[in-house]
Amino acid sequence: QVQLVESGGGLVQAGGSLRLSCAASGRIFNTNGMGWFRQAPGKQRELVARFTSSGSTVYADSVKGRFTLSRGRAKNTVDLQMNSLKPEDAADYYCHAPRNNWGQGTQLPVSS
Repeated sequence: QVQLVESGGGLVQAGGSLRLSCAASGRIFNTNGMGWFRQAPGKQRELVARFTSSGSTVYADSVKGRFTLSRGRAKNTVDLQMNSLKPEDAADYYCHAPRNNWGQGTQLPVSS
């Protein structure tokens, strides 16, 4: 069992920045395979960014150059730095860990 706790969501203006954090605990050994997904109303959940099993990073084309995924200072923590936010980035953001483990989600409204 893996527990994922997200933090950092909230209302932000278009063009602004925000940082999401996800802390994993339980049966998890490292941050490989962890990442963030998002789901906007009426749309499917989609990948935002994740670490691969080898530790490299993968980004959705829509966020490349604006979002940065990193490992947090605390063990088994991943951060998502989001810059130059756009209204279309507004969604519920979910932390994900291997073996179908999901966080509870955090809202990110983006005002235009």
